[in-house]
Amino acid sequence: MPVSSQHIRNVLRDTRIADHPGRQALQGLPADLVSAWFKLPLREAAVLVPLMNRPDGLTVLLTRRTDNVRDHAGQISFPGGSREADDVTLESTALRESQEEIGLKPDAVTVIGYLEAHPVITGFAVLPVVGMVESPPKLVAHPGEVADIFEVPLSVLLQPGNGKVHTRVRNGVGLPTHEYVYNDWRIWGATAQILNTLITKIS
Repeated sequence: MPVSSQHIRNVLRDTRIADHPGRQALQGLPADLVSAWFKLPLREAAVLVPLMNRPDGLTVLLTRRTDNVRDHAGQISFPGGSREADDVTLESTALRESQEEIGLKPDAVTVIGYLEAHPVITGFAVLPVVGMVESPPKLVAHPGEVADIFEVPLSVLLQPGNGKVHTRVRNGVGLPTHEYVYNDWRIWGATAQILNTLITKIS
């Protein structure tokens, strides 16, 4: 049975932004894994996880970054970035970056909750802000940051066995990482970790 938007709203209804996202991102991780893989202190960042309400069901919007951006060049990602001084909250960061990167205006997004902050090996604690887009507008990719915009049906991501788990090793310490494949898109790294967290919560 497809997962409804109301179900997702119910699951995320009581979620809040952590007071210290950097601490939350590292909570429960072994000390040797943290020292081997993460640049400390983690800088605050946020991404929008846009759930698009299409006639055939919900989809998850993703982007492919251009090859010349400073961080995560060429990778599949959610729209987002580092928190700036003028951002009142990390939610503000996610909405601002989404408008800058793909032309998704804040008033088109209804924020329905948050996932736990995720650590990224490039030195960020990333807060995923989950937003519902009931009437998806036409989007425009920022030519200097976004090479492609695409959507993956949520039903595909929810299929059992879709995701894979790999282990990367650095200095003898393994880091489990998730991966999803949809058509020609390979989704990995922090984006796949965030997707896995969302899927686990709503399944």
